[in-house]
Amino acid sequence: MSCQFDFKGKTVFVSGGTSGINLGIAEGFAAAGARVAVMSRNAERVAAAREHLARFGQPVIGEVGDVRDFEQVKRALKAAHDVFGDIDVLVSGAAGNFLQPALNLSPNGFKVVVDIDLIGTFHVLRAGFDFLRKPGASIINISAPQSFNPAPMQVHVCAAKAGLDQVMRVLALEWGEYGVRVNSISPGPIDKTGGLDKLISEADVKSMAERIPARRLGTRDDIAQMAMFLGSPQASYITGTLIPVDGGLALIGGRGHAPNPEPTPRN
Repeated sequence: MSCQFDFKGKTVFVSGGTSGINLGIAEGFAAAGARVAVMSRNAERVAAAREHLARFGQPVIGEVGDVRDFEQVKRALKAAHDVFGDIDVLVSGAAGNFLQPALNLSPNGFKVVVDIDLIGTFHVLRAGFDFLRKPGASIINISAPQSFNPAPMQVHVCAAKAGLDQVMRVLALEWGEYGVRVNSISPGPIDKTGGLDKLISEADVKSMAERIPARRLGTRDDIAQMAMFLGSPQASYITGTLIPVDGGLALIGGRGHAPNPEPTPRN
């Protein structure tokens, strides 16, 4: 983990910060000297992430909470605030995803992803506002290319992430007067993350890497560096912005269009 930023004395809260991209973001801030709090609904992952992040030598706490439950989110944020004080950087990263054509997608399957990605993000941001440093706080949402690139078998994710980014823009308008900035990062395919392994086959990953203008997959550190930039004074005039960190993949339409699969016959 390379680091060019200094967050000594700062407090960072990362929802979904116990695995994948979000754990990488928490690592980046911890390596830069920040006090870090992570939240996830899985108690074992919270404990493991807390132990892992403590190796960077900074104070770390972990809270169990489900972003779909506003009161759980509020309790976790309050716990972090009680220990560390005002939150300087708030990262909303919890997400759910699976591949399913719309004709096979149940209403509940659609709702689950919207509840986590969209409503969960609003819960984190709305509950978090009361505990932010004002002025001076930075909110960072982890979005996805599906927010602006429609993708087959991803109608639930496309809807949730597009909504998430509109929430980001509206709150940037409303909360700017308090000195709170709100932005989104749209990661491209990030190597060695559960999302990539679950959604794309090994052969497709290799093919995608060859199609990316930068000619490589992203790393968790790529996303962490952007998050730290957005959380730093260097980005003090950036708000209401969606930033792709994808090696240029968005320039060629993301994953591209694939034929729609045949729906499963229904009785």
